[in-house]
Amino acid sequence: MTAVDLPAVPRVLIAEADPWSRDLLKQVLLNVRCDARLDVCADGQHAATLLGEKTYDLILADWELPGVDGLSLLRSVRQKRRSLPFILLSSRNDSASVREALPLAPTAYLTRPLNMESLTQRLQDLLLNEGESVYCEIPPLAPGMTLPAFLERRRDVCDGAPLRVDVKAAVQRSLGPEGLDLKQLEDQVHSDPQITAVLIAAANSAGYHGTPVQTLPEALHKLVPGQSMNLILGLALKHNVVLGDPGLVAYAERHWQLSQDSADYARRLARMLELDHQRCYSACILHRLGDLALLRCLEDWRQGGGALDDQTIGESLDAFGAAYGSALRTRWRLPLELRQLIAGIYSLEGGVYSREALVVNLAVQMARLTEHEGLEELVGSKTARLLKVGLPELTRVRKT
Repeated sequence: MTAVDLPAVPRVLIAEADPWSRDLLKQVLLNVRCDARLDVCADGQHAATLLGEKTYDLILADWELPGVDGLSLLRSVRQKRRSLPFILLSSRNDSASVREALPLAPTAYLTRPLNMESLTQRLQDLLLNEGESVYCEIPPLAPGMTLPAFLERRRDVCDGAPLRVDVKAAVQRSLGPEGLDLKQLEDQVHSDPQITAVLIAAANSAGYHGTPVQTLPEALHKLVPGQSMNLILGLALKHNVVLGDPGLVAYAERHWQLSQDSADYARRLARMLELDHQRCYSACILHRLGDLALLRCLEDWRQGGGALDDQTIGESLDAFGAAYGSALRTRWRLPLELRQLIAGIYSLEGGVYSREALVVNLAVQMARLTEHEGLEELVGSKTARLLKVGLPELTRVRKT
């Protein structure tokens, strides 16, 4: 089947076990055909059920699906529709696996880490006629929709924060003669809460095992370099990943700067006290993730025709920012230890707390000081007293 044989709106099935790879495939496909009717599933049995219920124009399936594997799905499809486009994805790049798959005539056999340009080109060839492009208008808000109701609905499905870093430029600067330089990539993206959260979440997903990953360096070293690069580049394909409203941009800049200042103070303070400075940095760079995600949803509200002003933005952050952060950290399954460390930033009431929790709490207090407030304001605080740090130590942390 060629693109000219497709219906006006193609129906596509994506079957992929890993949630972050699944999301990446979805974004790449929607970037080619934003109007596609898309079904997404995480196991082969569900995919087989969908194939029995619906007629698809394209299938992307992972060979290593749990239950019914992707090769079995391909075999079943070929018994009924020999010409149906079927892209088989696999981590197997050995000749024996290729020979096993080829008799079933997959439209493409793509090995991991995926080549994003190659995948995009394949999808364009299958879903678009030559020279064709598809434009999807942003749907207007439902009649009578209020902003609180809109934000309540979006809380559990939002895509996270806008990007602070130009990901294409960051990846390009990290590519050398021998491939992707992980240290250089870390240096390029470590200030971006969205990239940090996504890579940590991906490194802890179903496809990876072992000790929970809590920092960006750990995530980059656990993920295959090509997978890290694809996940980062895939973020740029998402809707409203760059804010357009000047008022929202101003708020985002403040939250990014607060996160960065807090993280820098936390890292210096943790090093001084011989604690885990990378975990402390990670917790602080992520602690405004919910507020940033909310700003991105407010961009959706504005583009859908909703009114927006400075007062509305501030009130929305106060009402929903914390809830968005909690929902994201839970839904993305960030490690419990990291979530507990982030919680220490906001409250140290009751119980026993770690020295790292005290560090991040104090670091954020330092970052929030106004130009009229000196470090003396913090010396007598409960956090500083428990850490046994005084004015000389705090002054050194600020000046380092």
